[in-house]
Amino acid sequence: MKALGRYLPTPTLSLVLLVVWLLMVRSLAPGQVLLGLVLAVGIPLLTQGFWEPLPRVKHPLKLVWFVLVVLWDIAKANVHVSLLILLPRREPHPGFVEYPLEVKDRLAITLLANTITMTPGTVSTNIRLDGSSLLIHVLDLDDEQALIREIRDRYERPLKEIFEC
Repeated sequence: MKALGRYLPTPTLSLVLLVVWLLMVRSLAPGQVLLGLVLAVGIPLLTQGFWEPLPRVKHPLKLVWFVLVVLWDIAKANVHVSLLILLPRREPHPGFVEYPLEVKDRLAITLLANTITMTPGTVSTNIRLDGSSLLIHVLDLDDEQALIREIRDRYERPLKEIFEC
């Protein structure tokens, strides 16, 4: 098993590379499968020195719940933004919010920033170099403190629990 880890340092990445290669060439010819396997093993081996160790997911069920919450929030935000555009009963109030981060792990900060950006109507625009806060642009900002509480409760705290950071 240890030898397998030496040749496949990131098995998930290798599998994704193989699948993407086969989808790109749209062929299951033996030569393409062999070339895909060479790339799937070679690329992670050549780049493993650049990768930081990933934190382990401590609570996979909480991760599943987090993904479901994010998908629900994306759907809800799509409807909200669509209504803002299609039924302009009032002007949106765009603004920037500086969100103070509790989490310090770089992966968790990246996941939080990406989650915020995936939700329509919000975009993570900047992370302070010291990792203390995240600057967020909001399309329709009513209550800054309520937005900070919502992000903390729905996204940041679950990420802290999932990765125990």
